[in-house]
Amino acid sequence: MLKGSKVGLRARHDDDIPILRTELYDDVVNGSRAESGPWRPITPGSKDPRLVVDDTREQHVPFSVVELEGGKLIGTATLWGIDNHSRAAHIGLGLLPAARGKGYGTDVVAVLCHYGFVVRGMHRLQIETLADNVGMLRSAERNGFVREGVLRSSAWVLGEFLDEVLLGLLADEWKQTTNS
Repeated sequence: MLKGSKVGLRARHDDDIPILRTELYDDVVNGSRAESGPWRPITPGSKDPRLVVDDTREQHVPFSVVELEGGKLIGTATLWGIDNHSRAAHIGLGLLPAARGKGYGTDVVAVLCHYGFVVRGMHRLQIETLADNVGMLRSAERNGFVREGVLRSSAWVLGEFLDEVLLGLLADEWKQTTNS
């Protein structure tokens, strides 16, 4: 398990899937805001690729997020779009509703940065999020991510186009923030 100050990132367990499906993906609003495609219902027991881990996909490393104190499941975290040639990857996370607003997101981003830069040897990590996702923007910036641009009206979410913010962090920048 990878550990931060509040959270641990561990492999996905079969008993995580029904909780994550119910609390993250069956919620139409949350699911629509978190995914790049339209929300759709997923049949219980199906091999939902957002939740069921395919260990053969080397460009996608999903984790379950747990509280360090007690081990309770609180969300998902992913290093995805891994490009080993350019040594770049994307970060994504989703916290269960009860876990939001408690500083867990900032810790998840920190642990994913450690995994990406130290364990995987990435040079660049990137986050794309909706412009109104204050929690994710705050978590990214607290970990040293820099806003690199706004993708205007790039996400179709529940009947309207929304802006997305692109944030990036380079390994050298991350090392400076973790050593200071």
